[in-house]
Amino acid sequence: MYSEPLIVERAFPDAGQGVLVLKGPLTANNLPAFQNAIRREHTPTLILDLTEVPYIDSSGLGSLVSAYVSSHKAGQQVVLTGVNDRVAHLFEITRLEPLFLIFPTLDAALEALSNSGQA
Repeated sequence: MYSEPLIVERAFPDAGQGVLVLKGPLTANNLPAFQNAIRREHTPTLILDLTEVPYIDSSGLGSLVSAYVSSHKAGQQVVLTGVNDRVAHLFEITRLEPLFLIFPTLDAALEALSNSGQA
């Protein structure tokens, strides 16, 4: 059975936030790459850029929730960017959208998060 690969790249390694750019579907067949990348991040804020994620299956969704729970327990915030309509609908029907802070683009997230500490 053919499975599209998931590529996880770390962007802006010197920034205060951990930024992981995902490319490809987040599915049961390729979860280890995602889970390993999440475990390596120890920043106060973890941004997951989903701009190039066409779809997420139930295992991928479960892995996102698990990442949220683990990060939350460690005092880390998980932020999503670039969520397409298909993935947004999945969050909506599973009622998981309130768990995550979601921004339309990575730039919007970086700007909002950098300005949130300024009064």
